[in-house]
Amino acid sequence: MAINREPLVIGIAGGSGSGKTTLAQSILHQIGESRIAFLPHDAYYRDQADLPYEERVKVNYDHPDALETGLLIEHIESLKAGHSIDLPVYDFVAYTRSPETIRVEPKSIILVEGILIFAEPKLRTLFNMKLFVDADPDLCFIRRLQRDITERGRPLESVIQQYLFTVRPSYIEFVEPSKRFADVIIPEGGKNAVALQMVIARLKGMLDE
Repeated sequence: MAINREPLVIGIAGGSGSGKTTLAQSILHQIGESRIAFLPHDAYYRDQADLPYEERVKVNYDHPDALETGLLIEHIESLKAGHSIDLPVYDFVAYTRSPETIRVEPKSIILVEGILIFAEPKLRTLFNMKLFVDADPDLCFIRRLQRDITERGRPLESVIQQYLFTVRPSYIEFVEPSKRFADVIIPEGGKNAVALQMVIARLKGMLDE
């Protein structure tokens, strides 16, 4: 599928459980999924099929090395050039990639969401707009706890240990410092109706320019 102009690339970053996905879904709904290619960074966790399950569990999934960001960059560049891509599908229960992929066609907007996307210099340069979602750490932890237990089948103790030993330290080391690269900081993400409408208005204006 060819498009008439180079797509806008929008990045949404922030801590785990901050409301990034809610904001992304709100943008998809209000702009229209037909105009947006959505690339979640956590789809690009590295394939670990060659590792035993016990080793996969021990990996720090909140460190930049856990993600194949180079492939994400290639996919963004391919979409910008008018070519479709095959988005990886990650199995969060098995801690490795699924053999399945999702075909994503070029659209007017490429929406990228993930905790570490502003911590990667080369990736950061691709964004036309950088949004950072901010939320209180206790709310982030509760949301992550609910998500990992209900959606990813994780046991309670596993979620707590991961938060203490990898999520929180990596947030302090990588995510929080990347906030300074954002164009806009949004408290409470998709639940912040005023900020959301400002973002939507700006995106529509950029599309019409």
